[in-house]
Formats: sequence, C-alpha cells, structure tokens
Amino acid sequence: MSFSVNRQRSLWWGISLVVILSGLMAMAISSVSLGSPLRLGLDFIGGTRLQFELACSTTNTCKQPIDIDVVRRILNQEGLGNSSLQVIDQYGIGIRTIPLGVEQRTRLSSALTQELGAFNPAQTQIETVGPTLGGQILRSGLLALLVAFIGITIYLTLRFQFDYAFFALVALFHDVLLTAGIFAILGLTLGVEIDSLFIVALLTIIGFSVNDTVVIYDRVRETLKLNPDLNIKEVVDQAVVQTLGRSINTTLTTLLPLVTIFIFGGDTLRFFALALIIGFVTGAYSSIFVASTLLAWWRDRQPTPTPSPVT
Repeated sequence: MSFSVNRQRSLWWGISLVVILSGLMAMAISSVSLGSPLRLGLDFIGGTRLQFELACSTTNTCKQPIDIDVVRRILNQEGLGNSSLQVIDQYGIGIRTIPLGVEQRTRLSSALTQELGAFNPAQTQIETVGPTLGGQILRSGLLALLVAFIGITIYLTLRFQFDYAFFALVALFHDVLLTAGIFAILGLTLGVEIDSLFIVALLTIIGFSVNDTVVIYDRVRETLKLNPDLNIKEVVDQAVVQTLGRSINTTLTTLLPLVTIFIFGGDTLRFFALALIIGFVTGAYSSIFVASTLLAWWRDRQPTPTPSPVT
C-alpha cells in the first residue's frame, strides 16, 4: 500500500494547527476591534439595513459614482454618524444603522434622494431587526450547535466506543473553528458579516463531516474484527485508502452546486454557500487526516491486553 495517512500525520496536524491559529488570531483582533469574534450581522445585533441603487436607466443621475463623503454628511445630519456605510458597485449604497422607525427611514431616504438623485424602487431594500430578537437568534443558534455536538457524541459512543466519538468530536471542532476563523479573517478584511444562515451552515457542516468519519470508522472496526493482530496504524491506513475514492467523489459532487450558488446565488446566499464550501472541504480533510490519525495515535499508545492464562 503506497499511501499511508499516518506516515505524515505531523504534517496534517501542523497544517490544521496553522490555519486554526490564524483564525483564532483574527477572532481575537475582531473581538478587540468589533466587540465580537466574528462580524455579526443584523440578525444577531439588531438594527436597520438600507440598500439603495440609483435609477441609472431612467434618470440622468449616474454621471459620477456615489460620493461616500456626501452620504456620510447626510448620516451625520440625521444623527446617524455611527452607522456603517458601504458603496456598492459605484451607484449603490448599503447602510446599517440603529433600529429606525418609519418616519426616520423616510426622512433619511428623502435626504439621500435630494443629494444623490432618484433611486430605483425595485433595488431598494429595507430590513429592521430588534436587538432582543437578534440576541435570541444568536442564543438559539449556539444552543442548536451544542445539542448537535452532544447528540453526535452519544450516538458515536453507542455505535463505536468513547475514544472514537471523542476524536470525531475533535474533528468537528476543527471544522467549525476553521470555518469560523476564515470568516473572522473575511470580516476583518472584506467586512463580511455572519447571519442566521451561518449557523445553519455550521450545523450542515458537522452533519456532513461526521458522516465521512463514520464511514472510515466502520471500515476500521470491520478490519479489526477480521485482523485483530494487525497494527492499528495499518488498519487505519487501509480504512482510509478503501474509502478515499468515495470521500473525494462525494465531496466533489456536493461542491458543484455550492460553487454554482456562490457564483449566481446573489448576495443573500453567496456567503452561506461559501461557508458550506469551506466546511465540506475541511470536513472531508478532517475525517481523513485528523479523526483517523488521532484515533491511530491514541490506540497505538494503549497497553496491549495481557492474554488470559491457559488452564
């Protein structure tokens, strides 16, 4: 057998460690600068998000791109100077403010129209979430993740043994941390926010990842039954080689529609698809290179049971 996942296990663990530590550093920086490890979206912190786009096709107001200083001045005049502001494709603007009432939104929209020109009603988006509801969504999402982790641990302990379940859980944490770390980096560099769909993506990721791990564990258990004297590292290597083709094919076929959604799915689904793409790739990686090698490392250090004396 030419491929041995255990032969280079220090390399696989090192790669994971470097990427996770980079993400943790980004989360620490984000906590200091933004007040949370990830850039939280409207779903979690509450507020009003407004998005406008100039009606370039019907008016004559698109000779120059939107001047962000003009928008900032209007926000200051309306007492909304702490709002986040982003110019979208030169002729659109996205604004996130504290929760606004109907009268405040109308006044802000009128002031922007007067300075910048008419907006396209079809492209105007206004969304408001109260801070109480946002906090509740965040708590419910984190609780759902915790329950999922506990359920998976119980299931794998009953189906295999506790050490199998423990290292599968380590692999799941690996996937969640790595995905969250990359989004922390994206939040700092590109202003990418997470919303409730991000929690859905994490739950989907751990479901996909544990499925791959269970397939490898099943093969490990079968091989051990047939060859009880075989070294655990050889058993794990055989299990990984026997399931490698399935893991690659499953991951690739799953990624194809996700990449399509990322490209053509629009702003709402783009980063949901990106989280799934990152999570599915890392899930396949952790099942092969983290969960299985950790299991082999642990079992290899356990004392060999003393055979019962012949009577």
